[in-house]
Amino acid sequence: MPQGQPSVVPDDGLTTRQRRNRPLTIVHTGVGKGKSTAAFGLALRAWNQGWPVGVFQFVKSAKWRVGEERALRVLGASGEGGTVAWHKMGEGWSWVQRTAAQEATSEEAALEGWAQVKRDLAAETYRLYVLDEFAYPLHWGWVDTAEVVAVLRDRPGTQHVVITGRNAPPALIDAADLVTDMSKVKHPMDTGQKGQKGIEW
Repeated sequence: MPQGQPSVVPDDGLTTRQRRNRPLTIVHTGVGKGKSTAAFGLALRAWNQGWPVGVFQFVKSAKWRVGEERALRVLGASGEGGTVAWHKMGEGWSWVQRTAAQEATSEEAALEGWAQVKRDLAAETYRLYVLDEFAYPLHWGWVDTAEVVAVLRDRPGTQHVVITGRNAPPALIDAADLVTDMSKVKHPMDTGQKGQKGIEW
């Protein structure tokens, strides 16, 4: 299997194995399609390696039943690979018990989700974290980017984190190890065609 050769080998005192196994902060941003899809592709690889995976969806409505969610939930429950935990802000975080009268605003819910991610990182709950659409709460100022960068920098173990969403803040991009900007060349919506099953969800 091709593994690639780095163009630069830093003089950091680490062995090749130590350097290879460093935890990565990954950002998928830009206006093009495929940011979340690419992150869920990473989740499939992680599941195949037997890693526990935590998915935190920060913006998408709880009513959306995306195909990746169903597939990863089924795989996570199969006992063949890693476990998969899926949390959606839109339906209320699963660890927060509240009545309809106590329903949090979107900003409060985003802060609750980030607080749980911090707890899970400290406890090393997952090996891969998919923080889907998390760039939006950062861009809107709901969650402090400097705090996120510091928490990710200081997280223990070999926990990988992938963050998706448009307008990822420059400080997050600077701190990340792998950044992909999804640009759009053409999209069916440009000619009036709405999203369709099997393509968008």
